[in-house]
Amino acid sequence: MSEFPICDSRGRMGRKMRYPDKIIAPLPAGWIKRMEAVLSEDEDKTDLLREAVMRELERREAMPARERTKPKPD
Repeated sequence: MSEFPICDSRGRMGRKMRYPDKIIAPLPAGWIKRMEAVLSEDEDKTDLLREAVMRELERREAMPARERTKPKPD
C-alpha cells in the first residue's frame, strides 16, 4: 500500500501577526465603560489604548531625559 500525504502543499503560513507584543493591564473600576462611551463607530477599545499610548510615548520621547524622571515623594 502506498502512502498518501495529507496535504500536497508544504510550508503554508498564516497571516503575519500585526501586534506581536501583548500586555495585560488592570484598570480601575468604571474605566472600560468610560472608554466604550467615547469610542467612534468603527473603533474598539484596543484602538483607543494604542492611540493613547502612542501619543504619550511621543510626548515623553520629545522631553529631555532629566524631565522624564518622576520626582521621589518625601
